[in-house]
Amino acid sequence: MSESVNNLFLRLSKSKFRSRFKLSVKDVEYIKEKGVDTIERHARDFVTSRLAPAEPKNDGKQTPMKGHPVFIAQHATATCCRGCLSKWYKIPQHKQLDKDEIDYIVAVLMKWIEVRLSSIFNF
Repeated sequence: MSESVNNLFLRLSKSKFRSRFKLSVKDVEYIKEKGVDTIERHARDFVTSRLAPAEPKNDGKQTPMKGHPVFIAQHATATCCRGCLSKWYKIPQHKQLDKDEIDYIVAVLMKWIEVRLSSIFNF
């Protein structure tokens, strides 16, 4: 997990699947309406409840492909399931995520959202 976010984003950009995720107009409006702090709280809640358990319910299918900007960010950053966390971040499956891992994942999600917003307009 010591990889810099810039190096991570470069690796993710080379994935045809990961690089296709974009924030929709509806996602951007939702972020503007709720505020970045609220979106970060949502990200932390999603990661804590859906990703952090050692054996998440419906692992591999717990993150919808649409419906919330954080879900889009999770797929774009390969933080959508424990299999992706293992493959992209070398975080072992079948163990509870610790606070540092949760904090790192939330930071990655929020950085991805921030970068996407700044590319749309000066947010």
